[in-house]
Amino acid sequence: MPHPVVAGEFLGHPRGLAYIFFTEAWERFSFYGMQALLMLYMTGYLLQPGAVEGIAGFAGFKGALEIVFGELSTQALASQIFGLYVALIYFTPIVGGLIGDRLIGRTRAVLAGALLMAAGHFMMAFEAAFLPALLSLILGSGLLKGNLAAQVGALYAKDDRRRDSAYTAYVTAINIGAFVSPLVCGSLGELYGWHYGFTAAGFGMLIGIVIYLSGRHYLPPDSPRHASSRVKLEPGDARVIVALLVLLALTSTFWIVQAQVWNIYPLWLRDVVDRQLSGFTIPVTWFQSLDALAVLVLAPFTVLFWRWQSKRAAEPTDLVKIALGCGFFGLSCVLLALGQALAVEGRVLVGWPVVFHFLVAAGYLYAAPIALSLVSRAAPTAVNAMLVGSYYLGIFIGGIVSGWLGRFYESLQPSVFWLLHAAIGIGGGVVILIFKRRFVRELRLG
Repeated sequence: MPHPVVAGEFLGHPRGLAYIFFTEAWERFSFYGMQALLMLYMTGYLLQPGAVEGIAGFAGFKGALEIVFGELSTQALASQIFGLYVALIYFTPIVGGLIGDRLIGRTRAVLAGALLMAAGHFMMAFEAAFLPALLSLILGSGLLKGNLAAQVGALYAKDDRRRDSAYTAYVTAINIGAFVSPLVCGSLGELYGWHYGFTAAGFGMLIGIVIYLSGRHYLPPDSPRHASSRVKLEPGDARVIVALLVLLALTSTFWIVQAQVWNIYPLWLRDVVDRQLSGFTIPVTWFQSLDALAVLVLAPFTVLFWRWQSKRAAEPTDLVKIALGCGFFGLSCVLLALGQALAVEGRVLVGWPVVFHFLVAAGYLYAAPIALSLVSRAAPTAVNAMLVGSYYLGIFIGGIVSGWLGRFYESLQPSVFWLLHAAIGIGGGVVILIFKRRFVRELRLG
């Protein structure tokens, strides 16, 4: 069972939520700061002749990738690396959640993960350490993500209605960090030097560690780790686990689109979009901040809209919200294709990506926090952190697929490339709606 914390409240919630909120905001500052730069860094500098030779062990790494994926151009290689990085970043929380649940406890897992991530960001400042840096970030995120998210749910009893709003606050923290980091780390890296941006990300992670340590007394206590006292699976839990994993796999359809916002989309912005504004060229990384800002702007209106619907008994169920989120993601790609088709002298007007980010934000709000809350509520107590970590299974699949699809960007027309992603997003929403009743039964949501 969760261990609600009663040592004081913060805005109607356990005080521990405030420390988790700010820890997550700074962790995301560091993560998204580095991620905003990664594709631009690889395609514009690191993988170019004269620099790529300095990466320790890269020749063997590239050879292994080409055995699996075939010969790769510089852009396709960068896209594949980015896709694998994102996929592994969000796969390892499954293992990290199990380690937190069964071995070292969630608090120790979060701290170990944060230290590994800080080390990874600082190593990114050295070209030779590129591969060990990515590995450190992947392992660190695996230990931190699922366990920190599970600690949010552990602050509340299963039937506490504040749980959904707590996860909405948690996702808001993610987007605050994601908004600020491209403006800081992205600007430093894109305008002054890549290594300045990566170093700033490392310092952001250190701030997150300090905040987390300062609030340890307000965090939920870890579950017992001795075999005799651990909570065990109950009859029927296996069906719940399978249903959750299938649902999370379906959420990969909107994560495929979201992953391209950090993968191919920055290259499209750099090469195709007219970013001139009164003589000033808008940095590519600033659009990543717009992506997060759109979520922050729309979040309160979305919550108010759901409350308005609820009073009229018209609020969609969690599964319908997730399906709608997939659909919004798909429609956002239709906008990019339309903008490309209406390009003026080969340049896409900047208004198209601006509107794109707001439609993506609507999809994110309908899908991401709702899916996370649903997993936290429906997952059996014995493996709750592991399954909350499994929430990132959809992003793992999305990262793999988006990296593979990125290789076709050079051969397809951009409008066709984006319409392909539109079909993926909308198709995922339709499948969830088709199997909605089955999910309700298997997840005991009725």
